[in-house]
Amino acid sequence: MNEDLPVFDTPALPSGDLERIFGKPPASWTPDDLVDLVRERRIRLISLMHMGGDGILKTLDFVPRSISHLLDVIHGGERADGSSLFPGTGLETAASDIVLRPRIDRAFLDPFSPHPTLVLLCGHRGRDGEPLAQSPDTVVRRAYERLQREHGVTLQALGEVEYFLGRRASKTDIWGRAERGYHATSPFVFGEPLRRRALQIIAGIGIPVKYGHSEVGHIEAGEDREEIWEQHEIELGLTPLPEAADAIALTAWVLRNLAQREDMLLSFEPIVRVGHAGSGMHVHFSPVVDGVHCGGRVADDGDLHDPAKWLIAGLTRLGGALMAFGNRVEGSFIRLQQGKEAPNIVTWGEFDRKALIRLPVVAKTPDGKAVSPPTVEFRLPDGSAHPHFLLAGVAQATVLGANLDDLDAILAETSSARAKVQPGGVTPVPRSRAEVAAAARSARDALEAGGVFPSGLMDGFLATRRW
Repeated sequence: MNEDLPVFDTPALPSGDLERIFGKPPASWTPDDLVDLVRERRIRLISLMHMGGDGILKTLDFVPRSISHLLDVIHGGERADGSSLFPGTGLETAASDIVLRPRIDRAFLDPFSPHPTLVLLCGHRGRDGEPLAQSPDTVVRRAYERLQREHGVTLQALGEVEYFLGRRASKTDIWGRAERGYHATSPFVFGEPLRRRALQIIAGIGIPVKYGHSEVGHIEAGEDREEIWEQHEIELGLTPLPEAADAIALTAWVLRNLAQREDMLLSFEPIVRVGHAGSGMHVHFSPVVDGVHCGGRVADDGDLHDPAKWLIAGLTRLGGALMAFGNRVEGSFIRLQQGKEAPNIVTWGEFDRKALIRLPVVAKTPDGKAVSPPTVEFRLPDGSAHPHFLLAGVAQATVLGANLDDLDAILAETSSARAKVQPGGVTPVPRSRAEVAAAARSARDALEAGGVFPSGLMDGFLATRRW
């Protein structure tokens, strides 16, 4: 590995509330720290939060009876009905008990509860005490660990969470014009205060945030509709794959809570109005080897790092199948087919916003120092995505890419530059649920490899087309 490459290992500022309170990073938190917090803040509610099979966060709430009861919950968690949380995945009702197991380093204070509440993010265990195979948390962690174990790559990711805010139009509105909302500021967007509040809350619960801004999509009110809609985006910070999946889910949770309290409409749908710009959920990936981020080129004019090649080639092969986890509603296909910078063919390219996979420009200081790591951007998913399964699938795609013999030929064939010259040889992305199902069936071996996606989980997806 080139030792001259920048290593982005500067510790993050302690923007998380508990990190500031405890005075140490999350990896150093202990059960005693949480007990002291409960005592000092007079916290009466403990909430075990976890990701369900449907991609929606769940909670189980406690009022601890004593310190020993509190410690029991922190250490051991509590049982739950796995067949209700993960239906259609092979968990039988007659033997479906599972255990929610808290992660101490993923604790935060609930910013929305009217009563002081400590939230503990949880994974899932089976009756044997082992990680539950059907759990989204288990799937993404196994994919992450497999890529590390087999190829020495630690995969980091960040999500671009796009969303629409809607409110009733009034005579005093001075908002922007249709499709002209990019980076608009108050008073030309009404959702700026909510977005800024969201940024603070997201950071406060321990999620790295990169930035937030208003987006292109702006839908004016008309004779047939009273609502005015505007589009916003929150881009998160790079974190290891499992934490990145949690971050996307928690960001959506924060935004939904804020919109409800502000009496605004909120939508993560790929399309709010046909013909207008839709919302994607682009995800950036940075494969890290020996502390060096390898999502770009070895030098400005050099070849791509091998892990970047693996990731890109793997996504050209599995991108369509990953729509089972990243594009789960009918509006997903409308967004892709009407264009507007949404990818509809399997290509990759530098700076190309029409490509399925993109290498974005990296901002640099005047003396040439990169201010953030280079990334590989996957532009296919949208707001209907199940983040844990999607990111696990990308890790599996990277392993697939690492094992391809004709890597350079694949990259040459799928280059967006070549596609512009020879458009007839380009593969389109799936355009219907049936085509996604066919792609997912073809990709089963790659997705299930290494015991990452259990066969029962894939059976459930293919049998019911739950994406």
